Amino acid sequence: MHLIDSHAHLTSESVWPHVDDVVKRAQEASVSPIINICTDLLTLERGMDLVERYPFIYNTASTTPHDVAKEGESVFPIVRQHALSGKLVAIGETGLDYHYMHSPRDVQQDFLRRYLHLALESHLPVVIHCRDAFADLFEILDREYVVQGKHQQGVLHCFTGTTQEAEDVLKRGWYVSISGIATFKKSEQLREVVRLAPLEQLLIETDTPYLAPHSRRGQPNEPAYLVETAQLVATVKGVSLQTVAQATAANAAKLFHLKVSHESH
Repeated sequence: MHLIDSHAHLTSESVWPHVDDVVKRAQEASVSPIINICTDLLTLERGMDLVERYPFIYNTASTTPHDVAKEGESVFPIVRQHALSGKLVAIGETGLDYHYMHSPRDVQQDFLRRYLHLALESHLPVVIHCRDAFADLFEILDREYVVQGKHQQGVLHCFTGTTQEAEDVLKRGWYVSISGIATFKKSEQLREVVRLAPLEQLLIETDTPYLAPHSRRGQPNEPAYLVETAQLVATVKGVSLQTVAQATAANAAKLFHLKVSHESH
């Protein structure tokens, strides 16, 4: 049984010094491939190095909505270059975050549009971060990311919205990604999202090094801990862990166009 971690920050400051140990523990826990999320030029440079060493790690890249006001202009052309040269499996995490408002709304929206257009240009899916901003997100997606009447592919990473917002994501043919937050005692609303979402539209992620699942709360998260989230999904949906592993791995492989060969794991 193999699990795919659809969202991890392996090249972040806190993980990078011991990334080889983290990857080794992921392999021992049968978690691979891993989608590594690069959010600035340094993490992207490290990501390029990482995929040379581990063929089951894949990179995405963009500036997060938090940082677009500060770094958006300098990072975008480099991400575009990597995307068009086939070095990325997705654009992201891009999106909108009105909770912290580290970047002004209009700047967040401008870069979201630019990254959506880049995704279309490079024929890649998008990884979306959204917090307290779903109305604007859907308006922009419906205007900027539809081709011949069809929404193009993407995932709402670390979904923490309402069941109605989840339904709005799902009806656009997108994936909802479930993190360790779903294992927290107070996350009943998120477990309701797991309950209603078709298994065919679910991904699972760690968001390493953040949001460790319930049994590891307070510790840095890592891909090896993904099984706890997968088990939660299995329990809520009344299916086996194997079923969840197979379905979410197939979904991730389809979304990111992965050539999954377990011989390399």
